[in-house]
Amino acid sequence: MTQHPSREQKARGGGLCPSEQMRELGIVQYGAPILAEPARLFLLPNEREAADTVIGQLLDAMARLRRAHDFSGKGLGLAAPQIGIGRAAAVVQPPGADPIVLLNPRIAVASEEMDEKFEGCLSFFDVRAPVPRPLRITVETVTPDGRAATAVYERGEARLIGHEIDHVDGLVLLNRMRPGVKPVPVEEYRTMAEATGRGWSYE
Repeated sequence: MTQHPSREQKARGGGLCPSEQMRELGIVQYGAPILAEPARLFLLPNEREAADTVIGQLLDAMARLRRAHDFSGKGLGLAAPQIGIGRAAAVVQPPGADPIVLLNPRIAVASEEMDEKFEGCLSFFDVRAPVPRPLRITVETVTPDGRAATAVYERGEARLIGHEIDHVDGLVLLNRMRPGVKPVPVEEYRTMAEATGRGWSYE
């Protein structure tokens, strides 16, 4: 009996550029209309079953991604539009921490203090780009049972979560870059101080 390679095996196989690897793993790529559209909010708790299903799909996709690629340095985030689901949900897993589930997320407060660091995006993984973001954000979400929740995130967590909330809002990191700044090919980025596998540095 012939065994066909899994998505993860295909993605790890030679000859595929990073964006093609992500496509093999089920990640919607830049240019798809769903990435430029604000996601539809959940009506909770009425749509709890739908929300639970989407979160489960995000966690499954993240498990596939971790089997194919090392995200231990900066962490991993994924929003529902990136797997073809236009709903306001995302999951973020900071390095060494439990996943953070975001339903109907909104940045309520952002610090004036910002920094600029390189980010990658699963939806165009061939490049990395310097993106300015606030160092501290207050995020409002809704729990599956319909309760409002608020949490404060700083530094790397704030960056990861801000990136995924952008996806929910129909934005990508290219929309956040300073005028005149261009993304860097991943091959060039790998030679830099904050390259893949290393965490963001804060002093």
